[in-house]
Amino acid sequence: MHHMDDAFTLLRQAADLLPEEAVAESGWTAEDVREDIVSFEWERVLDALTEIGDTHPVSVGFWERLAEAARQMMLDRSRRWCEWRAWEVRHGTIRATLTLVAAGEGLRRTAFSGDGRLRPMWDIGNRNADGERELSIATLWVENVREFGPGETAEVRLAPLTPERWAHLRCGDAITMYEARPVAGSGRVTEVVAPRPGPPATR
Repeated sequence: MHHMDDAFTLLRQAADLLPEEAVAESGWTAEDVREDIVSFEWERVLDALTEIGDTHPVSVGFWERLAEAARQMMLDRSRRWCEWRAWEVRHGTIRATLTLVAAGEGLRRTAFSGDGRLRPMWDIGNRNADGERELSIATLWVENVREFGPGETAEVRLAPLTPERWAHLRCGDAITMYEARPVAGSGRVTEVVAPRPGPPATR
């Protein structure tokens, strides 16, 4: 969709989708971003646009443009995050505090990358027709750390394979993570946000 545009054009288009009053927590404004685009400070622009997008309602098109720009700039983690945020705009946000079981208590012995590659199973309270526990699949993004290991606790975001099966969750609900039969971690939901279309994107 946006693959024919270069990174400069994509960043400029994304900046133009922001409301003029949009400001990042660090103080970046949409106007600051536009000035840096002209100065070819593209990686800094990508970081600033991402920060603004994380604090203001934005469209799927905004995140798609940033994801493609990050791909062209060979910034893989940034690309993954922008693709993740586009998914959340479409399907909603689920965040939780998750604690992995200690290395001696579960199958995992090493840390894993927290950038949305691991897709474990979860007990979120669903049951099948016979009343037996039915696990659901969701990809995992770990906030603020690059790796997440046994015994550690972190804030995470979940991208369910079938979002409608997770619609019953509310803040405070307990969830349990499985990578195989033994429990891999336990958590508690801290935020559930419905899908947010945001302002219409300009194609």
